[in-house]
Amino acid sequence: MRYSLLAGGKRLRPVLAIAACEAVGGSVESVMGFACAIEMIHTYSLIHDDLPCMDDDDLRRGRPTNHKVYGEAIATLAGDGLLTDAFRVVASSSPKVSAGVLLQTVIDLADAAGSDGMAGGQVIDLLGEGRVLELKELEVLHRKKTGALFIASVVCGARLGGATEKQLESMRQYGQALGLAFQVADDLLDVESNAEDLGKRTQKDEARGKATYPSLLGIEQSHQLARELASKAHAALADFDHRADPLRALASFAVERKV
Repeated sequence: MRYSLLAGGKRLRPVLAIAACEAVGGSVESVMGFACAIEMIHTYSLIHDDLPCMDDDDLRRGRPTNHKVYGEAIATLAGDGLLTDAFRVVASSSPKVSAGVLLQTVIDLADAAGSDGMAGGQVIDLLGEGRVLELKELEVLHRKKTGALFIASVVCGARLGGATEKQLESMRQYGQALGLAFQVADDLLDVESNAEDLGKRTQKDEARGKATYPSLLGIEQSHQLARELASKAHAALADFDHRADPLRALASFAVERKV
């Protein structure tokens, strides 16, 4: 578990949670447990994603994937442990948060990680291999597989910071746009970058017959879509003051990144 969790990475989801909390005037203390939990869930998903029965990858964050080091059985259990322990972390690490807020946070996190979110999106992804998906189908896939955790990051982070219902809805719109922008950029990096820079295998989507934004729209139109989505993310923050500037910067980073 430690091998994968502490291997580095962008830590984008916990950073988003902390930034969303601070954007509504909350404290880091109130959101840190949730931030750790969502990174644990993200890491579990990567361990399982890399297994031979899934995407069958041997490189993650610049070093051998978990199952290459510990074997498939231990890697599977490491992912199971991270997913389960994440809920204990979020439930026990927010002493100043009301029970109602904490309960809704746990519900949102479970929805984002479960059958209606990331796990369901992974199923659509696996079943879609080898066939051409429509653009709308691809969007549904990524709103679940990638976008759900992005939305949970900012909505739950803001809720733990004391956000109003209006602020939560703005965060939801921001998370939706950001999550899809991030995925479009990820598809582009798979085509345009290399394994040394990314720390993981590239060109793998095409090799597995997966539909991607570049394969459906082309390179330039995909870049344009990513920029439009980043603009939507910025627009969702129009009513927030300078405390939301980190979120604005992260929206730009999502489409400009090289890793």
